[in-house]
Amino acid sequence: MLVLSRRAGEKIVIGNEVTIEILSVNGEGVRLGIIAPKETSVHRYEVFAEIEEANQAAELVLCEIEQNSLENLSAHLKKK
Repeated sequence: MLVLSRRAGEKIVIGNEVTIEILSVNGEGVRLGIIAPKETSVHRYEVFAEIEEANQAAELVLCEIEQNSLENLSAHLKKK
């Protein structure tokens, strides 16, 4: 982990395409401005974690549907 000290108005760059600017520092709060390409998603970590959980749950449901579909197809073919 890289730890940096920055003041309001200063920036850091991640890769060649993501720029983070410190907009303000108030007490323990920091406001950040993030410039990134449209195809790069930027989320607060809490939101990112919720998206990951939802994606995993959807994948489980999809696997169940696929398994049920295969079983139904197999049963249908056995009847013929």
